[in-house]
Amino acid sequence: MSDFANIDAAQLQELQRNGSVVLIDVRTDQEVGRGVIAGARHIALQSLTARFGEIERDRPVVFYCQSGARSAQASYFLASQGWSEVYNLAGGIVAWANKGLPIAGMG
Repeated sequence: MSDFANIDAAQLQELQRNGSVVLIDVRTDQEVGRGVIAGARHIALQSLTARFGEIERDRPVVFYCQSGARSAQASYFLASQGWSEVYNLAGGIVAWANKGLPIAGMG
């Protein structure tokens, strides 16, 4: 099984309110240096195949990138490895910021 769902910023906020989500930023180090969604763990997409074992299996996992394309690849990969609750933040951190939601680590 390799199913994952696309979610929007509001749905991510709801998962965060529930308190159990694992949020993973798959952007490059340089991109992450410009700011992240608070609480995110950084695992660059190119490192995911080596590091996916670090990701908890018993919690919902949400990937994001700049626009949603790389995180969709990450979501597909993790779901294909047997994770059952995997999400992709559609539109990435750009969509998050465009909703006026906070970016941590900037400034």
